[in-house]
Amino acid sequence: MIRFFSPFLLILVSLALQANQTQDIVAVESKVINWRRDLHAHPELSNREFRTSKIIAQHLKSLGMEVKTGVAHTGVVGFLKGDFPGPTIALRADMDALPVTEQVDLEFASKEQAQYRGETVGVMHACGHDTHVAMLMGAAEIFAKNKDTLKGSILFLFQPAEEGAPEGEQGGAEMMLSEGVFKQYKPDVAFGIHVTSSIPSGILGYHAGPAMAAVDTFDLTVNGKQTHGSRPWGGVDPIVASAQIINAVQTIVSRKVDVTKAAAVVSFGAIKGGIRSNIIPDKVEMVGTIRNFDMGIRDIIHQNLHQVVENTAKASGATAELVIHSGYPVTINNPELVEQMLPSLRKVFGEKKVIDMGMITGAEDFSYFAQEVPGFFFFMGVTPPEVNAKTAPTNHSPLFYVDESNLINGVKAFVQLVNDYKVPK
Repeated sequence: MIRFFSPFLLILVSLALQANQTQDIVAVESKVINWRRDLHAHPELSNREFRTSKIIAQHLKSLGMEVKTGVAHTGVVGFLKGDFPGPTIALRADMDALPVTEQVDLEFASKEQAQYRGETVGVMHACGHDTHVAMLMGAAEIFAKNKDTLKGSILFLFQPAEEGAPEGEQGGAEMMLSEGVFKQYKPDVAFGIHVTSSIPSGILGYHAGPAMAAVDTFDLTVNGKQTHGSRPWGGVDPIVASAQIINAVQTIVSRKVDVTKAAAVVSFGAIKGGIRSNIIPDKVEMVGTIRNFDMGIRDIIHQNLHQVVENTAKASGATAELVIHSGYPVTINNPELVEQMLPSLRKVFGEKKVIDMGMITGAEDFSYFAQEVPGFFFFMGVTPPEVNAKTAPTNHSPLFYVDESNLINGVKAFVQLVNDYKVPK
């Protein structure tokens, strides 16, 4: 049987949906805060989110939706089909915590520990992924209660390993896609929220186009020849060669990249070589990161990094081994989608509280979802009004703090985006 839906009926459905959702949002706020506190007290590292995924799956099943577990190891996918025709919208929350020992004085502060790279470390939701999960769980409850007036379908993506899979493992958004989650459910668009301490609570930040940087890491070993510190001519000094390489690498961005197209950064994060003041060592080991907002520029940096490293080492009589590990691509917010949905976000946060943050050199694997369908990834401030957001502890800090009173705005944002989105004609 073919079902026909008159425009008048759809208007009545929309009004009924909004009225019911308003009541449900008020009712779910305390649940969101309680979920967040429980998750915060029991954080889990990437690809080890076993307790977290169990809580999510139980909640989604209790709401009567289709649920898949074990996606990309520990990911959870929920699918809710509304009673009226419409688009399929993907909503994403990441689940993993960081190897950080919490220093915030909270009743629900994390005391968890885990093994990370062979060491016992503290574990903390220092990037706010606990809030992302709680907000999306709240939105799922609201939509499930209003399924009979929902136009379209919603794909709930609870993603593991956004902070990066453990060494030797796969994970995260890329793995969820490789396992076919978008092929099965075919979303039209994808939305994601990230909390940040860099803007005050009640403010929403966004940027259209390239919004977050691509990220790669590299391992660099400079090989010389050990000799006594008093007789450097008796060997090859990898420390001096390394210093020259570090300086030379900075010319890649300043002299080889067209900086009018997009920003880029190459940074060294660690250097290790030698053990004694009077011994020139055999080798020096370094690690670093590459950030940029254009995939073509990314290729130029990779090519020049190999060239500069190898030739500079050779000029010193040393050799160099460079391995670049490809990370997340540029996170691109679809400009048309951003323009379409900004009015929806202003309904939630207020006309003057939705701001363009500019490009951010941090990286996100939401970028993989946004490569498959139009995506919109934005930031929600969680620094209390009485605290200066410019000096507040940043995400990934052991002192990272969340103003929980603003979490309900994240739920409202998810709800408003789903209510308002229409497939462009």
